[in-house]
Amino acid sequence: MSGALVITGTDTDVGKTVVAAGLAGCVRGAYYWKPIQAGTDPQTDRERVARLSGLPSERLLPEAYCLAMAASPHLAARAEGATIEVDALDRPSPSGPLIIEGAGGILVPISEQATMADLFAHWAVPVILVARTSLGTINHSLMSIEALRTRGIRIGGIIFVGEANAENERIIPAMSGVRLFGRLPMLDPLTPETLGAAVRAHIDIPAIEALLA
Repeated sequence: MSGALVITGTDTDVGKTVVAAGLAGCVRGAYYWKPIQAGTDPQTDRERVARLSGLPSERLLPEAYCLAMAASPHLAARAEGATIEVDALDRPSPSGPLIIEGAGGILVPISEQATMADLFAHWAVPVILVARTSLGTINHSLMSIEALRTRGIRIGGIIFVGEANAENERIIPAMSGVRLFGRLPMLDPLTPETLGAAVRAHIDIPAIEALLA
């Protein structure tokens, strides 16, 4: 098992990093990579994943761009005089499965010409969409799915984050045809132990490992 997949979201702060950390900690032999980090205070997402996943340091791959400003990647890059180029940003090929975390939502710009979705299309790997369960998620999720499909990006499945909402969790997969991998509940406290237990209990890890095969 040495494939790759992208964890993206319907919005920023939807729970991508927690989901990525949980999957990285539960998928056998996984590596984690966040190619574009925009915002380093108080910590990077790689540092948070290190704390939550229990991965050894050699399986936490360094960012291609680590930008200090907490902003859209195109703006954070401009502030540091950097340019993010899709064609030059090739994904690593480690010896095990690679969990890639996107920055912000699907159509967040990474330059004046390109979005995160363009980067996903360049890599041609499946995407797992992370979505809230709360009000507004139907619209945000279906629009995100449509944007991915318009660009020919394979959607492996969807993971919800939040309190149970049976209708939202039913209607989005039903209308889109996207596979449901499960729902990660809100965790308090959020620790490596509680996250690992919740992912194993609520997320279809064998199906995700098959996606990575």
